[in-house]
Amino acid sequence: MGRSSPQTAASYPGRLADGLWVLGNSYFNLYLVRGKAAAALVDTGISAMADDVIGQLETLGAAPDHLIVTHPHPDHINGLGALRQRFPEARVVIGPGAAEFLAHPKTAASLVAEDRFMSEFLASQGYRPGRPPIERPPPVDGATVAGDNEALDLGGLTIRFLHVGGHAIGNILVHVPERGALIVSDSLGFRIPSIGFFPLFFTGYAEYMAAIGRLEALEPRILCIAHQGPLLGEEARKAFRGAREAARTLCEEIRSDTRDEDAVIRDLYPRFYRDELALYTPDNIIGCCRLVIRRSKA
Repeated sequence: MGRSSPQTAASYPGRLADGLWVLGNSYFNLYLVRGKAAAALVDTGISAMADDVIGQLETLGAAPDHLIVTHPHPDHINGLGALRQRFPEARVVIGPGAAEFLAHPKTAASLVAEDRFMSEFLASQGYRPGRPPIERPPPVDGATVAGDNEALDLGGLTIRFLHVGGHAIGNILVHVPERGALIVSDSLGFRIPSIGFFPLFFTGYAEYMAAIGRLEALEPRILCIAHQGPLLGEEARKAFRGAREAARTLCEEIRSDTRDEDAVIRDLYPRFYRDELALYTPDNIIGCCRLVIRRSKA
């Protein structure tokens, strides 16, 4: 499930290019960008993997100066508290609207429930959690909000933030032009190697498709996705085509379906809740299907 192929990183931490590594494990991919003057960790994973990630950073002799959260979903932010504790001087970077999203009461309950479930899933796959699941959302107090096209000079390497819509509130991505690398998180969807992409246009279908087009135009040689990645060379180029076609096909299918929402969910849920996607709670994936249906018919 999700193991590496010749076009993906084979181990963690895995070197992708000078100053660029993939960390975490095959289920959750984090990325370290390290220049001559500073380093940035892109995404923080879940609580269960935080200690593994800290160990990987220490193996590389890296202490991140910046902790970048691409968006405030549990598998991207729940490890933040542990990483802030280990690297208290690191600056946290979030996207516009992320703090407000995290402040919503429903968000807190979801983050806690998902962290527990995902921790148990990793344990079932042989990844021993380094600490208990979180009991409250990680704080983002004092975080810097990055806007579209803002740049961060790491010394010989540049991080350029891209604020793109379609997937999540507070969604910021990272372009490293000197390495032809693009850290897209979940903005192309969730890649299930056995069937392709599960489209994740939770905040808008048109914005999601526009984001894919904008990202593809950058022609990355290294495509850093959040799960079962990264993808290199031709595999990176194929991913854009696959993500676009998966979203278009699903949207058209939903728009042509005259049944009520729950009936459509009963078909979609078993189609996608499989393999790597089983690391999330059933309620989460049912909610994802519901959002995709509503955005398709908006």
